[in-house]
Amino acid sequence: MTKFTEKDTQAVNAIRALAIDMIQHAGSGHPGLPLDASPMLYVLYKNYLRINPKDPNWFGRDRFVLSTGHGSSMMYALLHLLGYGISMDDLKAFRQLGSQTPGHPELGTPGIDAATGPLGQGFGMSVGMAMAAKHLATQYNTTDNNLLDNQIFTLVSDGDLMEGISHEAASLAGHLKLNNLVALYDSNDVTLDAQADKSLTDDVEKRFTGYGWNYLRVTNGNDLEEIDNAIKAAVTLQSGPTIIEVKTTLGYGSPKAGQTVVHGNPLGDDGVKATKDFFKWQYGPFEIPDDVYATYQEIADSKVPAQQTWLAKLNKLEETDSSRFQSFEDNISDQAGLPDFNPADLTSEPEATRGTMHKLLQKTADCELNFWGGSADLSSSNKTYFENDDGFEPGQYSNKNIFFGVREFASAAAVNGITLFGGSRAFTSTFFVFSDYMRNAIRMAGLQKLPSIFLFSHDSVALGPDGPTHQPIEQLDSIRAIPNVILFRPADALETQAAWAYTLRQHENPVVFAMSRQPLKQISDPSGSAYDHVAHGGYVISPAQKPTAEGLLLAAGSEVELALAAQKQLQQQGHDVAVVSMPSQDLFNKQSSAYKESVLPSAVRNRVSIEMGSTQSWGRYVGLDGISIGIDAFGESGNANKLMAQRGFTVENVVKRYLNAFGK
Repeated sequence: MTKFTEKDTQAVNAIRALAIDMIQHAGSGHPGLPLDASPMLYVLYKNYLRINPKDPNWFGRDRFVLSTGHGSSMMYALLHLLGYGISMDDLKAFRQLGSQTPGHPELGTPGIDAATGPLGQGFGMSVGMAMAAKHLATQYNTTDNNLLDNQIFTLVSDGDLMEGISHEAASLAGHLKLNNLVALYDSNDVTLDAQADKSLTDDVEKRFTGYGWNYLRVTNGNDLEEIDNAIKAAVTLQSGPTIIEVKTTLGYGSPKAGQTVVHGNPLGDDGVKATKDFFKWQYGPFEIPDDVYATYQEIADSKVPAQQTWLAKLNKLEETDSSRFQSFEDNISDQAGLPDFNPADLTSEPEATRGTMHKLLQKTADCELNFWGGSADLSSSNKTYFENDDGFEPGQYSNKNIFFGVREFASAAAVNGITLFGGSRAFTSTFFVFSDYMRNAIRMAGLQKLPSIFLFSHDSVALGPDGPTHQPIEQLDSIRAIPNVILFRPADALETQAAWAYTLRQHENPVVFAMSRQPLKQISDPSGSAYDHVAHGGYVISPAQKPTAEGLLLAAGSEVELALAAQKQLQQQGHDVAVVSMPSQDLFNKQSSAYKESVLPSAVRNRVSIEMGSTQSWGRYVGLDGISIGIDAFGESGNANKLMAQRGFTVENVVKRYLNAFGK
């Protein structure tokens, strides 16, 4: 009995027609992928994805990530047809300001589970989603109630699989045996510049089976039956993740099918007409017949029972295990109980902020929040591991330590995927200088307003002998420049604890920690207001002796201690200066004008910033009259104390620079 009929063919062609109409109307877009990949997307949504267009975000749904995000017109067309709340006017506003249909998928559009565009990152995020589903299933499934069995699907392109992150993410997924992950590979042998064989001769089957994946192949990407059989097989395979290579023709049905030009250029009026004629689509722009809408309504209606079944499982959990149910509800709604952090618990002895963070991680692991994470093979150096935990591995998905391996970019994308999935908070970590390997994933976390956490140790040239390859210089300002991202560089244990408490309370921004390798003195007063002021980003940690200071010394991280020592010497020489600690420029910049004025009085123009890194971001605080003591060149291998002294990070140099500028 044939599963697919002419009705299905028309439904697929409706996606194609709307997609090319959107691109032609907008005057830009990528018609190639929608014309060749619509069949596989249709089969997936019709027969496999557990979704409900009327309730797009219900937690028990399967997830789909369009990693090849330039195919967004295809995605929006399908979501419109299924009744996801994307109107025909939204389709006509494709790529226009303020629309629900931006050029690449973004969160906020109904039915979009991840913002994608930079190739490979959607693939990496889908791996994180699959990890999250496995981890949470161990906590909320019981022997007779399989509450969480989510499948994760992603659509990837030749370009996605050429990106380095795809190698990292595929290797990690295969190692973890994530059998709830299926990748549909649109294998059309064309890239933007040329035929793919100009740059790509990988044996995809050998590559992925070598990673521990299952490999399936569809020889005809227009054969709905063949696509269906492959996906049906993929979701039953239990040994690991599965990739299905679907052979297609880029821009199928258009006059320039198979050519690079069809990748990212509108077809033109004649091209649109010829393409629609090829598919026997006899309707005008943005015109969809009632029988096609009826087909999609049938599909949408068929999805409702899956959600009802899941809700029944949830009700059963509430009846049989109220504490487990409450934990689930609290975690998916960001209401889980957090640790009670007490400044009195902090050590009075010098401690590296990475060491303080280690203690905070242990305490956080014991609270109601589902909290887990790991490092790109540096947890022993970052101190970012959970004690007495063997690690998240096949057969022990309940564990919290994620051994990401030396895969920085994939780890960051995976944490974004874990966060997108919901129900837990996660972190990744490495040396701060290697944040460069992750930067675009951190940027995507900022774009999506995800509360992903990135913990970096070895925050300055103070790490010493490893030399300039490992000494961060521009990284502080590079991260500070990313919109929506909050960077903390705490000065001591108290600021670290206060910043961590803030991080766990908020749910709208990714947070980056830059932490010291070397021990730092405890300089904040636990009984004072410093703890609360960390959430303001900057505060006066040591005021001047008089109501109006002669000058200001501004610093962050380990350099706050240096500023305090310089303050004493300057005061002894008759120069009454205040010290401002700036653990987070990002948060300080968000404060009211009145608060910023209370910390940085506009009348006080004698200002010196002190930080072992790029000076660029400090200009807005010191102004044209001020000076910045920093490092705008690479470091050097050698003793850390000697290196810091060589670069001017001594009390004597700070005092000298202040007096030379303002001591007359």
